[in-house]
Amino acid sequence: MTAEHNQDAQDLGQEQAAEQTQATEPTEVSVEDLQAQITNLEESLKLEKARTANAVYEAQKSVERIQREAEKHKDTVLEKFAKELLDSVDNLERAIAAAGDDSAVVEGVKLTLKSLLTTLEKFGVVEADTQNGFNADLHQAVGIDPNAKANEIGTVLQKGYTLNGRLIRPAMVMVGA
Repeated sequence: MTAEHNQDAQDLGQEQAAEQTQATEPTEVSVEDLQAQITNLEESLKLEKARTANAVYEAQKSVERIQREAEKHKDTVLEKFAKELLDSVDNLERAIAAAGDDSAVVEGVKLTLKSLLTTLEKFGVVEADTQNGFNADLHQAVGIDPNAKANEIGTVLQKGYTLNGRLIRPAMVMVGA
């Protein structure tokens, strides 16, 4: 049994030696095979370039989309903040109107109002125009003013404001009939 085992091991060793000899011998490759291989590699390169270009395009589009969304979010937050501050502007204007006299306190309230309005203007919040007639895009008619001309604003009950050209609160007005 040992002899058979040794014989099998010798046969296996000879087979392995023959395979190694065949592997080290140069095999002939035809020019057509090489040209076909070059063609395949060129096609693979074109495909990978196209995939890379598509990936770059998609990445750029994603960045642009994220920037648009961030800008929109910033505008939304600024609009909400500005709307909240407009209540303070209204209250300061009411306080000035109710005080009537020119005391130091009233002067301080006027300066505070002016400072607040200047800050709002820095961020694009401006008062809606009420001097050039009624505009349904900027004004909300809440009544008829018998003393005003037709399609003219008679009384402004509450000022309206825009943020970077976009209405954030319409002016409540009374319009002539």
